[in-house]
Amino acid sequence: MGLTPALPALAADQDARVRALLRQMTLDEKIGQTHQPAGGRQKALNSKIDATALELVRKGGVGSYLHVAGAAFLRELQRTAVEESRLKIPLLFAIDVVHGFRTLYPVPLAMAATFDPEIVRATARMAAVETAVSGLHWTFAPMVDIARDPRWGRIVEGAGEDPYLGSVMADAQVRGFQGEGLAAKDSILACAKHFGAYGAAAGGRDYDSAELSDRTLNEVYLPPFYAAAKAGSSTMMTAFNDLNGAPTTANAALVRGVLKTRWTWPGLVVSDWNAILELINHGIAETPVQAAALALKAGVDMDMASGVYAAHLKTAIAADPSLLPLLDQAVTRILTAKMRLGLFDDPYRFGDPEREKTVFVGPEHRAIAREAARKAVVLLKNDGGLLPIAPTARKIAVIGALATDNLSQLGSWKARGQVADVAPLLPALKATAPAGTEIVHVAGASPRSDDERGIPAAVEAAKGADLVLLMVGEDFDHSGESRSRSDLSLPGAQGALARAVLATGKPVVVLLPSGRPLVAPEVLEKAPAVLATWFLGVEAGPALAEILFGKAAPGGRLPVGFPRATGQSPTYYAHVPTGRPADPDLAKDTVRYHDVDIGPLFPFGHGLSYAAFAYSDLALDRDSIAPTGAVKVSLTVANTGAVEADEVVQLYVRDPVASVARPVKELRGFARLTLKPGERRRVTFTLAAAQLAIWSPDGWRIEAGRIEVMVGASSADIRLRGAFTIASAGKGRDPATALLTPVSVA
Repeated sequence: MGLTPALPALAADQDARVRALLRQMTLDEKIGQTHQPAGGRQKALNSKIDATALELVRKGGVGSYLHVAGAAFLRELQRTAVEESRLKIPLLFAIDVVHGFRTLYPVPLAMAATFDPEIVRATARMAAVETAVSGLHWTFAPMVDIARDPRWGRIVEGAGEDPYLGSVMADAQVRGFQGEGLAAKDSILACAKHFGAYGAAAGGRDYDSAELSDRTLNEVYLPPFYAAAKAGSSTMMTAFNDLNGAPTTANAALVRGVLKTRWTWPGLVVSDWNAILELINHGIAETPVQAAALALKAGVDMDMASGVYAAHLKTAIAADPSLLPLLDQAVTRILTAKMRLGLFDDPYRFGDPEREKTVFVGPEHRAIAREAARKAVVLLKNDGGLLPIAPTARKIAVIGALATDNLSQLGSWKARGQVADVAPLLPALKATAPAGTEIVHVAGASPRSDDERGIPAAVEAAKGADLVLLMVGEDFDHSGESRSRSDLSLPGAQGALARAVLATGKPVVVLLPSGRPLVAPEVLEKAPAVLATWFLGVEAGPALAEILFGKAAPGGRLPVGFPRATGQSPTYYAHVPTGRPADPDLAKDTVRYHDVDIGPLFPFGHGLSYAAFAYSDLALDRDSIAPTGAVKVSLTVANTGAVEADEVVQLYVRDPVASVARPVKELRGFARLTLKPGERRRVTFTLAAAQLAIWSPDGWRIEAGRIEVMVGASSADIRLRGAFTIASAGKGRDPATALLTPVSVA
């Protein structure tokens, strides 16, 4: 099941240079290449690069730095390495560029909501340009962990609940970061993280254990990593947590076995922050020396921040010489990454102080960020067609502290983003609204406080307005690493604010910024119109104003369902059927909660538009295919509305009778279309039998039988149905959900 790698092997002369260099290295210099200390912290990058640190670089004791930035500073740090060390090996400089470097676009969960891999690729390319200009070589992104429990704070960093959507987004981001090739200008190393099943942490508690069957691991959690590897991701990062009792950082079967051997992936594996030392906390190592040996045996090439390799690997090798060839393998992968970037030929090819002045938050990058922000917004409700805002709304009350919280629009993992770069909402509304429209703002309540004293003023503002824009949700620090929450309701006094404003009887449009699904029945079930606005980045204000006033139509779709209650979590659309399917009749014993309705409030793939779309003429080009074959699924989509708008056509499949219970639906393709009023387009998906493969103890297999095909506007809004047959059984080669479905639109 090896890859046909997009990460090419080194040229023969480059490979020879790496091997010759390895032969010259002392044991200390080899270990030095595996050492990645932090150059500073988020608010003080480069602060730890002092005289002691520079002396360690001169001795060949550092292979990479993270938490560094700045073209001029990094050029001088690189100069120390390549001009003052014995072997003149260049350093790798890294930072978390999760959704932009200086120009921040929407957070990754919001980018997944675009259902548009091209804009995802474009934003990653934009981020790579700014990162490279600042002298950096390597981003710790994309995060491709599947997250089916919104209590997990890091759901904001990934693509949500679905492995197929996650695979598409992983592919797009890797291609964006790495461009046309690592030797090209402004290409940087991508890092798919966190290898394993980090998103499956028990109870949504960050860093907690994951207990998964082998089938679920291979069918749900690993496919996005395979897609990233197939797209050519140069590096991967291991997860903090354990999988079935084996911490990923010491999981040889997973890292060395699956990733490096079964998939034949040739890149560099880095630990997460301090994770090697934390093997002691996990209880599988008693000393740092043991932790170093376990991580190296597992296949971890570079130690991020813990210093365990630097301080203890030499002792481990003295006790167990069989570790030495594993160290050589690790160093080879590190040197190979540097060779692929061209650092041995030109260690100063990254970083341009003059371009830093013009590229950061430049017009071209702002344009990409605004397009991404527009495409990420999801219209959850629009009862009575309240949106777009009618010209008759002459006085608009904007209520909520988040409406002026520009910092939250940057989201978590801000890299070098600045609050001053954010185009705010209120000025954008005033600039976009019809002339003469009065817009007032009252904070009312904050997500960071239970203080309700501002609510009466908000109620009075609402009573005096023709329309209310109520902005309630999370602030940036409610979602992210170590931000797990047991309660997904509106934080602070915002619930009370929402109830009071809605009680005025005024028409209310809710803007819901967040990094995860929220549970807010006082808003989501009672407000006539709701937009999931996420954290949209530097162009948040103009993008939202254009959506609200109809300059653009919302077309985003939910990459994860919104539960009705926190206690429903995790709930996801691709569940397997049970012997007692959920039934609305509470007198029956079925698989459901008795205190909430069945299923999520808003399902995966859901999103409304300002237009209506008709689906028709489903056709499959054949009734039966071989296990090596494919079927073309075609349909016509027409805009029957009065405005130009986007529709996201979604292809789902089901294997209704198999050797094991299969999910009731599985996404296997999608296409985002822009259609003018009356316009019709023919959409064709090419679905391979290999995409229906099932994981078994013997590996991937394709089973014979009937396959149901469903096409619709969400996982719960299926418009057309068909079926075909896989004529005979066969052996699958790849993680089924990592195989991307070709789509054509005519």
